[in-house]
Order: sequence, then structure tokens, then C-alpha cells
Amino acid sequence: MKQLNLILAGAFMMMTAPAYAASVIASVNGTPITDTDITARVKLMSRQGKNPTDNRRVALQNIIDDNVKIAYAQNFHAVPEDDVVDKELKKMNLGDMSESERAMARSALRAEIAWQIIVGRTIMPTVDVSREEIDAERAEIARENGLPVEMTIVRLVDIPADVAAKLTRPKSCDDAVAMAENLGGAPQKFTALQYELSSDIRARVATLPTLTWSPVVDRSVLLVCSTKKTKEYGKLDEMIKQNATYKQAMFIADQQLKQLRRKAVVVINDDRYKL
Repeated sequence: MKQLNLILAGAFMMMTAPAYAASVIASVNGTPITDTDITARVKLMSRQGKNPTDNRRVALQNIIDDNVKIAYAQNFHAVPEDDVVDKELKKMNLGDMSESERAMARSALRAEIAWQIIVGRTIMPTVDVSREEIDAERAEIARENGLPVEMTIVRLVDIPADVAAKLTRPKSCDDAVAMAENLGGAPQKFTALQYELSSDIRARVATLPTLTWSPVVDRSVLLVCSTKKTKEYGKLDEMIKQNATYKQAMFIADQQLKQLRRKAVVVINDDRYKL
């Protein structure tokens, strides 16, 4: 009977060992990543509104990246403490989670905080945003959303093309109004912040030089008499610079992460997850 029990025990171990081994989908630098880990990450992604088609493969890649980020951050003593992670996790308001989901959420958040620290310490100080880049970004914002710039505008509506062709460059806003009236028009003069203008007018005046009539669109022409920057304008330039700096820094960080990923020892045990 004792011998029979030993045989049955051995058979049971043989049957259960492959199942356990199969649950380890991959490893990164010797750290195992299980099927349970991937499932927890997929659920976390779903809570965050991220549902890619190949979600389990994406989840595995995210876990690998987390391990790579943490390993690199340890070199700079940039791995956040538990209280910092828990405080940020609470702010995310992800709702009730299982133990495995919460552990995964903490792991993912720890890696993200660590990576942001690395970017802030080692990459952002090296990024230099040019004046041209700031001007280009401001022009794009002006076209799409408008700037905190006060504009005085003259508008002529229902103007025939032949009459519009007679409009010349005025010397002043009053000169523009008089010119339009002399041609039989009824000019409208108004002052508004650029971001308060309707999208069609904003798009037409965003890059229109001062005291220059616009082309005829829908039987109307526009002329910007003057512009005045508000106090918020200077703050906008600083915000644009910060955003441009952050975008460049994150691009560099992404390239660095790819290099670190290539150097890491990543082993994929399950063919379904291999590229």
C-alpha cells in the first residue's frame, strides 16, 4: 500500500508540473511573468479604458517594460516608496479590485512614477526647445483654438468680387471703414479675444497680417486692424515651451526604453506571445 501511495504521488506530480510550468508565460531578467499576472494586467487596462485587440500580448509587453523601468530606476535610487505609490493609486479611483489586480496596479504605477522621475532628472534638462518650435506650436493653437490676443476686426459681408478687388491696403482701421463705406459697403467693426471668435473667422484671421484684407470667402472679407496681447499671452508661451519640452523628452525616453528592452534578458515560453 505504501508503494502504491508513492506511485500515485509521483504520477500526480508529473501531471501537475507541466500545468504549473505552462503558467509561467515569460521572464525578464529572471523574474517570472505568469498567466495570472497577464490576466490582472488586462483587467487593469480595461479599468483604465484601454482595450486593444491583442490585449494579452500588450499586457505582457507592459509588464516587461515595467520590470525594465524599475531595474533602470534602481541605478538612480528613483524607485518610489510604498506610501507614494498608494497615495497616487488612491487618486486613480479604480474601484474595488482583487488582490492580484491591486498588486498589478501598484506594480504598474510604481514603474510609471519611477520612469517619470528618470525622465525629469536625466532627459528633460538636456532638451532645448527653439524659438521656431514655440512659434510653430503657437500658430497651430491660434488656428485651432485661438490665442489670448485681443483683436479689432473689420468685416464686410455680401460684397461682390469686383468690389472686393477695389479694396486696397488702408493706413488705419478708420481708413479701412471709410474705404468700405465709399465702395457702398456696410462695414462691421468689433473687438474680441481671438479664442472667442467663431472657428471659421478665427481660421481666416489667425495668420492674416495687420491692415490686410483677406480673400473673399462666402462673399465676405475680413481685416485685422490691430492686436493686443493680454497678460495670459506670456503664460501661454511658457506653457507651450513646457509642453514641447515634455513631448521631446518623452520621445527620447521612448527610444531609451527600447534600447533597455533590447539589453534585457527576455524569455517567452508561450509561442502565442512570441512576435
